Amino acid sequence: MLLHGKTAIVTGSTSGIGLAYAKALAGAGASVMINGFGEAGAIDAERAALAEASGAKAAYSDADMADPAAIAAMVARCADELGPPDIAIANAGIQHVARIEDFPIEKWDAIIAINLSAAWHLMRAVVPHMKARGWGRIICTASAHSLVASPNKSAYVAAKHGIAGLVKTIALETARDGITVNAISPGYVWTPLVENQIPDTMATRGLTREQVINDVLLAAQPTKAFVTPEQVAALALWLCRDEAGSMTGANLSMDGGWTAQ
Repeated sequence: MLLHGKTAIVTGSTSGIGLAYAKALAGAGASVMINGFGEAGAIDAERAALAEASGAKAAYSDADMADPAAIAAMVARCADELGPPDIAIANAGIQHVARIEDFPIEKWDAIIAINLSAAWHLMRAVVPHMKARGWGRIICTASAHSLVASPNKSAYVAAKHGIAGLVKTIALETARDGITVNAISPGYVWTPLVENQIPDTMATRGLTREQVINDVLLAAQPTKAFVTPEQVAALALWLCRDEAGSMTGANLSMDGGWTAQ
């Protein structure tokens, strides 16, 4: 299989896009460490399914992505239990929707920590392992909001713009080490993160649920369809191929035409 003998870490991977990444990587033969929060039995069932799909090991870490020490410990544990990480996907993310004058300071701090700083801490921990092996793939889930802005999402837009710059910088630093660093920028994907922001948007804009979905979330996407987690995961899997070895420092849009406008 494509990734037989490789080890991957995917943050924020107990549901949504992150779990789709983990399933795609395991299906290609990689050992996978998933991370995130949720019901223990459900997470263990997903972990077992990943191991069965890959024919290799799968593990789970409950590391808090707001804690740099926990991120470093997760990478060290992965190296000990599964093998040094060859693939790292920074996917963990949270969201809050509010006008700046109403935006809680603690929400700003949390979004920057989990959506941006956690990716930096993950890269810092995995790059030495990848350099030692002369091969690595780092992928960040960015967003159409890494390229354009929307009102009431100041922290999220700032973090995702930061991801785009971070990817470029680390791509340049690792360009001769057999490591590629890229971002995938989906439009709206039907995930818990998107679904959970609907009530805040309803309250902020005085809209119904249907109006938020059709007139806010999908308004910018010419396809008028949500991106699927499996589509995003398929692109990530392609970035892990040797044929993608010259693709580094890129921010790849998968947004139904949103940023083409």
